[in-house]
Parts: sequence; C-alpha cells; structure tokens
Amino acid sequence: MRFVFSPPADAAAGLLTLPWTEPLADWSDPRLVEIRQRGISRHVVRFVADSGELYALKAISERLARREYRLLRSLAELNVPAVEVVGIVVDRGPDEDAILVTRYLDYSATYRALFSAPRGGQPADRLLNALVELLARLHLSGFFWGDCSLSNALFRSDAGSLEAYLVDAETSEQHPQLTDGQRHWDLELAAERVFGELSDLQAGDLLPPEVDPFDIIDKLQRRYARLWDELTREEILHPDDQRYRIASRLRRLNDLGFDADEVELVGTPEGTRLRVRTKVAESGQQSRELFRETGIPADENQARRLRNDIASFRGYLEQKDGHPVSETVAAHRWLEEVYDPVLALIPDGLRGRLSPPEIFHEILEHRWYLSEAAGADVGTTAAAQSYFDTVLPSVPQPLADSL
Repeated sequence: MRFVFSPPADAAAGLLTLPWTEPLADWSDPRLVEIRQRGISRHVVRFVADSGELYALKAISERLARREYRLLRSLAELNVPAVEVVGIVVDRGPDEDAILVTRYLDYSATYRALFSAPRGGQPADRLLNALVELLARLHLSGFFWGDCSLSNALFRSDAGSLEAYLVDAETSEQHPQLTDGQRHWDLELAAERVFGELSDLQAGDLLPPEVDPFDIIDKLQRRYARLWDELTREEILHPDDQRYRIASRLRRLNDLGFDADEVELVGTPEGTRLRVRTKVAESGQQSRELFRETGIPADENQARRLRNDIASFRGYLEQKDGHPVSETVAAHRWLEEVYDPVLALIPDGLRGRLSPPEIFHEILEHRWYLSEAAGADVGTTAAAQSYFDTVLPSVPQPLADSL
C-alpha cells in the first residue's frame, strides 16, 4: 500500500492506520461517520473522522484517482472553489481500486439537503447562481468540467448567498484555454444533468409546484451567457469617457469576484476598443484583512459583512469617546465587546449548525428586521437572543453526525 499526498498533510497522518487493504465498502473502522443527506455517487464513498477532521474517501481506478488528484491540485492553485485533495492510496491489493482522499468541506450542504430544509425561500435561484458562477470560473481557468451537475457540487452559505464547490473532477480536462465549442458543450451537459436532478426532486415532492425544471434550465443557460459576456466582451470607448468606462468595467468585474489579468486598448476607426483578459480573482482579500484584524477565519462575503460591522462600531466608539480610534483598536474592542459575547450566548444544543461568522451575519440581518418592526434599534444582544430562540433552531443539523 502506498499513500501519495500533498504536503503538508500532518493532520492526515492518523489515516495511515485505516484498513486500506480491505474493500472500502466492507470497512467497519470506528472512525467511519455516516453523513446525512449525502450526495449520489457512482462509486463507493465513505467518510472518516480523525483528529478532529472529516475526510471523504472514494474508491476509483488508479488512473482516474491520479488524474483527479492532479486536477484538484490545479484548481486550488487557480483559486477555483473545489474540495481540498489530501492524497491517493494505491497498491492496495489485487483487484482493489485506488482511493482518493479529500478533506470534507465544513458547513457545506448537498442540493438535496437544501431543498429538503429550505431557509429564506426556495433555494433554486441561489443554487443556480452558484453553479453558473462556478462553471464560468472553471471555463475562464481553462477547465472543461464534463459532468457539471448539482450532485457534483457542495454548497456553503456565505453571508446569505451560496457558493458552489466542485467535488468531482473525474471527467474534467485542463486546457490553456477553452474554445467556444467546448464551453457550449459543457453548458449543454450541465443543462441535461441539472434537468434530470430537478425532475427527480419533482417526482419526490421536494420541488415546489411553482418551480419548473424547464424554466430553471432556461435560466441556467441565460445567466451563464450574461455572466460570460460581462467577463469577456469587448467594447468601444470614446476619449471623453474612456477613463471612467475602464474603471467602471474593472469595478464590475471585481464585484463579480474576478480580476483583470490584462487590459488592452486597440485603436480602431470607430474608437478605442477595450479588451480585458479576465481571471478568477485572488480569493480572500476581505478574509485576509478580517483575520489580520481579529483572528477570525471567514469566507469572503462573511468577512466583508463583519468588517462593515467593525467600521460601524468604530464610528460609535469615536462618537462616544470624542476622539479618533484606530482600526486596530476598534477591531480588538469589537471582538471583545461585541463578537465574542454574542457567540458565547449560542445554546449548546445549537452550536455547529452554521459557522460562527455566518451566525453573526444572520444576527445582524435579524437585528435589522427587528429594528425596522420596532421603529428603533433593538441592539445586537437582544437580536441575538431572539435569533437563537426563533431562527437558529430551524437550521438543519450538520450533515455529519459527529466528529
């Protein structure tokens, strides 16, 4: 047996004692964990908890395992949201497949789990937006997915929206750049698979009557076309608005989570033609700033929301104290006087339903709604207690029973 892994993998050292020479389907190790609402897979997939981490183990041929291992590492280098690959186990014995090991995505959910326990309305539109954005990110990075579907993605809440993460790259191909034909074929495959998944939900009474699979597929294709156009289209600029138009285009790209890799201006008889070579944005600017200021790990939208609250708190301190307050001091006082005390109020039985930053974001949203209804600011503490009493209990249990 050989375990090929991506360093550093110190946390996965305990996995070496698993019964690798036995068929994965027959394992009875006490570290195995059952996952609620797990996705559908063509292969044997088991979940293992070790040293506080949860791992997904998938039995596939060595050729596919090595290929997927390489592709997932490439996606990580390109900042495309995908599960983190730990390694592959090969030479397990006669007639035994290799096993691909990935780190389970914390606080994530399958599309079936989101439809089974919808929060804030039916999730169809949010799922669709997340999947379209992931597909565009892959295509922009030169990746042909080949099996884009709701089943092959996990979804994680990020300040009210959903972000999709690729979990299956068996059929993916990496190219320097995709042709329009490759992109359109990948989109057609996605439409076919998503339609089938929604039809299955409809047959199981999990799809609301007002959600039509045909309409969803039409939206998927139109939304992808609009996003791709925004990312790649050329436009004619005129001297009087050239600077503004360039800045506006780059800002829209940033708002969508993408960066300009190269800006090219080409003189033509009609005016200056703007070409922007777009790439997936370096992830985590807001997350890095929040972590630097407070030590809180958070996703990008969560970090942006929390940093806005820190800025608001800073203004409150300056007004109350009558003198300027530095960003560093404001962040530390916010952490000690606002964030930590609020999270300490979470009832024990409800901890782990959502990530702490997502809970705090939802409390801020809840505070806004309560304050609107009351005609006055109800305060974060009162909003938190109301949220813990009325909202958080409705959030489904995490997919993993335990770690």
